[in-house]
Amino acid sequence: MVSVGIIGGTGYTGSELLRFLVNHPSFDVVFATSRSKEGVEIGEYIPSLRGLIEGEFVSPDSSLDADLVFTAVPHTKAMDYVPSLMERGMRVVDLSADYRLPFGVYENVYEKEHVDFGREAVYGLTEFNRNKIEKADLVANPGCYPTGAILSCLPVRDEADKIIFDSKSGISGAGAQPSSASHFPNLDGNINPYKVTKHRHQAEMKMILGSKTTSIYFTPHVIPAVRGILTTAHIFGCGTLDLEQKYMEYYRDDHFIRVYSDIPKLSSVRGSNYADIGCFAREDGDRIVIVSAIDNLVKGAAGQAIQNANIMMGLAEETGLKTPPLSP
Repeated sequence: MVSVGIIGGTGYTGSELLRFLVNHPSFDVVFATSRSKEGVEIGEYIPSLRGLIEGEFVSPDSSLDADLVFTAVPHTKAMDYVPSLMERGMRVVDLSADYRLPFGVYENVYEKEHVDFGREAVYGLTEFNRNKIEKADLVANPGCYPTGAILSCLPVRDEADKIIFDSKSGISGAGAQPSSASHFPNLDGNINPYKVTKHRHQAEMKMILGSKTTSIYFTPHVIPAVRGILTTAHIFGCGTLDLEQKYMEYYRDDHFIRVYSDIPKLSSVRGSNYADIGCFAREDGDRIVIVSAIDNLVKGAAGQAIQNANIMMGLAEETGLKTPPLSP
């Protein structure tokens, strides 16, 4: 068994990590931390896990040891933990943004000085970086929006000269802490665009998809749903005619990518690690439209993190993740 720990076990992503890890055949959760819930039984704070997991949340300042640790803490906070964990010989999958971007770019995007300057991580988009992840001691899990967006374009990224992403996300992407944006009366019946030209996840999309000849644009929206991200990618300059066949060939060995001609639905991926990609519409030979659907808390966060951890520890990447989506 591989011993694993979670730094930050009470947020949405920490809870999702625990949900999948309780039935993982090769990972044994030896600790989950929380400053505010130290000493509280995990199953009491997360009622869905009652009877499924034993133990209490522990302080992140306590003596911690595991083969691999997931850092599921807010952006700009993971860098406070990662150096110490790695110095003690633990491998890390970081679910924050702290190690996703090159130094210099990170400081500009997150307006925070990086205290772990120089430490390199592998960008953990499994379908893009599988071979590098296998050898990595530190993997930076991608953001939820970039996961759905990049997967929708990877097979044609070298052909495109302009890509416009329009994404609709469930409110769980805003985190477990209540805010005016997540207040039910403010969201119900609305679709709310925000940070329409300056969302920080755009930097990840440009890092993987951008080039001197490819322009990347992104506008996110929040919808009155809990989970999921539906991304519509408008791709210009792509000459491939049989798009569906190209995508099927590109992703044929990827366990969690499902390609089909229909338009994907959030209800078809909810609660799972699958990414559905489809639509494949073309307009006047200049614009193609690809649609992707993911669960932002699973393929966009915890599920992808476990997928990366499986690869890092020499396991089949689908181990513990072949959970069917919840439908309806």
